[in-house]
Amino acid sequence: MHVYLCEAPRALVITGNVSQVSSQGFALVVSAANSSQDGNRNGASTRSAAKVAVKLVDLEEVPITSMKRLTQTAAAGCLGIMNAGSDIFLACVTASSEVGAIRPREVVMRIGSVSFFCINKSLWDNTVVSESSPDHFNESSGPNTSEVQSSIYTHPCAGLQKYMSGGTFYYAKDRTFDLSTRLDARLAATNDVARAEQPHGLSEYDSRFVWNTYMLESLIEYRSRLVEEERGNFDAGGFLMCAIQGYVGVQYLSGYRSALSSDKSRAQNSVAVISRLSWKRAGTRFNARGIDDDGNVANFVESELIFCHDGITYSHVQLRGSVPLFWEQAGMQAINTKIQITRPQVASQLAFDRHFAELISHYSHVHALNLLGTRDIETVLTAAYSDHMEQTSAETVHVLPPDESLANGAADMKGDRDALVLQGDDDRVALSNFDFHSTSRAVGGIDGVRGQLKNFTAIQAKTASFGFTIIDREGHIRMRQLGVFRTNCLDCLDRTNVVQDFLSQFALDAFLSRASAANSDTFVGFANPSHHIWSAFRSLWGYNGDALSRIYAGTGALNTSFTKTGKKTLGGMLSNAVKSAARTYINNFQDKDKQNVIDMLLGLMANQQPVKIVDVVHDAVEEELLSRLDEFSTTIEISIFTGTWNLNARPPGDALDTWLFPDPRASPDVYVIGFQEIVELTPQQILMTDPTKKKVWEGAILDAFARRSSAEKAPRYVLIRSEQLVGTALIVLVKEDLLPALRGVEAATKKTGLKGMSGNKGGVGVRLTCYDSSICFVTAHFAAGHSNVEERNADYWTISQGLVFTRGKSIPLHDLVIWLGDFNYRIDLPNEHARQLAANDDYDALYAHDQLATSRDNGSVFPGYEEGPLLFRPTYKYDNGRDTYDSSEKQRVPAWTDRVLYRPDNLKQRAYGRAELKASDHRPVFALFSGEVRSIDHAKRMRLYDELLECKAPERKRPIALSAPLRPLDVGDPGLPYPSSNDYHWWDDSASSEDDEAEPTQSRRAPLLRPAGERGMTSAARRPPPARPARYIEDK
Repeated sequence: MHVYLCEAPRALVITGNVSQVSSQGFALVVSAANSSQDGNRNGASTRSAAKVAVKLVDLEEVPITSMKRLTQTAAAGCLGIMNAGSDIFLACVTASSEVGAIRPREVVMRIGSVSFFCINKSLWDNTVVSESSPDHFNESSGPNTSEVQSSIYTHPCAGLQKYMSGGTFYYAKDRTFDLSTRLDARLAATNDVARAEQPHGLSEYDSRFVWNTYMLESLIEYRSRLVEEERGNFDAGGFLMCAIQGYVGVQYLSGYRSALSSDKSRAQNSVAVISRLSWKRAGTRFNARGIDDDGNVANFVESELIFCHDGITYSHVQLRGSVPLFWEQAGMQAINTKIQITRPQVASQLAFDRHFAELISHYSHVHALNLLGTRDIETVLTAAYSDHMEQTSAETVHVLPPDESLANGAADMKGDRDALVLQGDDDRVALSNFDFHSTSRAVGGIDGVRGQLKNFTAIQAKTASFGFTIIDREGHIRMRQLGVFRTNCLDCLDRTNVVQDFLSQFALDAFLSRASAANSDTFVGFANPSHHIWSAFRSLWGYNGDALSRIYAGTGALNTSFTKTGKKTLGGMLSNAVKSAARTYINNFQDKDKQNVIDMLLGLMANQQPVKIVDVVHDAVEEELLSRLDEFSTTIEISIFTGTWNLNARPPGDALDTWLFPDPRASPDVYVIGFQEIVELTPQQILMTDPTKKKVWEGAILDAFARRSSAEKAPRYVLIRSEQLVGTALIVLVKEDLLPALRGVEAATKKTGLKGMSGNKGGVGVRLTCYDSSICFVTAHFAAGHSNVEERNADYWTISQGLVFTRGKSIPLHDLVIWLGDFNYRIDLPNEHARQLAANDDYDALYAHDQLATSRDNGSVFPGYEEGPLLFRPTYKYDNGRDTYDSSEKQRVPAWTDRVLYRPDNLKQRAYGRAELKASDHRPVFALFSGEVRSIDHAKRMRLYDELLECKAPERKRPIALSAPLRPLDVGDPGLPYPSSNDYHWWDDSASSEDDEAEPTQSRRAPLLRPAGERGMTSAARRPPPARPARYIEDK
């Protein structure tokens, strides 16, 4: 496989593998399509997702010889397409090395180098990442070949290239099997051995572990839209590959015979460890902790031991993952870093249940083994973990029916039936606490832990009942593992490595003991502790622990020497000390850059959106679905309270009830509370935000809700997210019964002070998905000063366009949007006149001179937003604790600085007022809304989608049909077709039949590259292309 560049018009051509059956080859042609600006929604122009055009063509149609080859050596495959800002890149594996065969004909490759080729710009064609550059994640250095010119630019994928070329990514050679899925699951899915030997279909993989999912999404969708024959050609080309991250190691034992032999009778004798790291809450040690709203946990790894001997395959699977709670731990200290649980149990129980429900759906039974100690910083997690497990309803979220077929005995394995089924144990999930450190100290070190763990009643029982998977010589599952251990310590690294080694050892020893008794000739000697299998076993688990630790913490694992040798030495202890010090340095100085690279790989950066492949038919279907939204969705009304208050750095004083509960009869579903100047805006605070004041105010708010709930039996509320930017803070609470409808809660900030460098002014946003509608809340503090209207307007646009959540979700793209804050707009009247009007409650006269109203009228700020009538006195500036406006020497003019604006789509304002709390020089403001959110019946939507697509079946085939063969370019041919241009692409065969009939002599072939002399011709000297119908995909 190679990548070629067609320069005019620009396109990348990927040549696929040539079919051994038909000797026919295919190529993928990828070019950029125009990404237009989205409509001026709310006045904020937002760029749509990057778009590319993809075409599958016969290799003979492509004049490769006239193109520039970009790959120096054959590429192993394409990882997908991604964008970095406005640039779109094709990622390919350009170097790899063989790890070994985990089973016969199942060879794993380690990725050694990844290259990124720009689809839409030539700027990066001569910019490369030097292999000799330091291991930084944001650095690119000069050229490494004489053909490449030096560049003053840093390649936008430089850090990503280094990260993916670091030796932690793997793929299946020639796509002969699915490396992302554990052995028993993929064999059970095939249902037939013959199918298992066919190339792995891209539609079947475990999405939790494929790290290039984001890059592959659009290409896999493109593949699914191809007709069956073309899909077969696409797969035969071997264009795409699935890559996992983690560790794969193979050690061959004595008596090994060829892993790649076509003779099935020639069996493999080996042991392998495969660890698959999940990408769904990926990140570095202190940047990714705990759980998210969807139940994904940090450092989640599925580790599988595969042992092959004499045609029989043994498999045993374990899990590790962060404690499945919402918790954080700062990384600036070397030891005893405080742990903070960020959500109460009522707000985190649902995510906890989702996590274990997902595990149950994959593994049937899960036994959690918690290794946290009794030290102060870990006991809080252990207690909370146990509390959540006691209240879990994970089994009711998703319970699989028992698989009776798994209980069948095996011809080669004779033993007690209780090793195959869970007798008298109906619990799908359970938890055991095992204090690793205390046990180690009590029994004389790590070696003593093995004995304690082996005699631990719960572990002993589950090891026997869960069992393992056995595959016979014919490739059939004779026994299947019925459950897994889920092990965790604080980081799921060092203690977890040791214990997983022991648990795997217990399971393998049980298998070998039973196998030796049942097949003494085949497995003789394996149960002996001195057998070579055990040294290979220890070595693999040691390397596995090191690899996972380097990914998550930046250094090798502690206690690796013990894992590899079974002995603890002075050298090992010194190595542990060095690694601990290195982790502290890496956590504080390198992890941020590495986290940014990981987020870029997963498409989570603010400037990233999934790249779309244009398809006229499917785009038309999506548009029609949008117009028929009511057919597969229902509307649900929710109520929202918003409140904003500039605190002037004052602590809580008076009761907050008159502000938070202006209507005693109302119980809004969502509370959104914004604060400004929650701390004094001193240089020290601006440099390092102090969250203490925010915590104090959170406590005051929760106390107010608790008092109301106990006195009036009002609904219970849960704080789901809070965020702070120096003095600006946003706090969101929701009714407890609304929690199941919420997903994707995120926060983001944007500085506007000192032209974006300082956080003394700026905005804080929180977004969430309620049912199937997206909601965004923004609190902001704009520039001060009576005459600084333009600065305030600029602050609005900076926040509106610059405050972006993951995957490019900007404020205007949400279904419901509310702004609240101290926008600092003043009233352009003399001081005495304004005070007199305020005293007379002449709000219309004051509003006529309001700077925000004037700016909105002329379209300078908040276009598309509305504000309720201002029927209350100006909220600024008062003497603290008094009802009199500013009596200081500055004598500030009263003003409505504190405002709430909203986009009227799906929102109606029910109340707008202020509360008479006098602790600050501002009065707090509140607004009540009712809003409509949608709940989509996704099954009904999919049925309608299929119906609409079927109606367009004839059109559906046309854009994706293979074009007619293109003859090689002949410059002297008088019938030479018109050159390609920005409007006509040689690979686009979508011209209408009427067009073809009108010009029967017009050939569809077109040159990819014109001769050098012709390139110099002016546009006036060229023959213009014929008129073509306006069907270009980029316009769709």
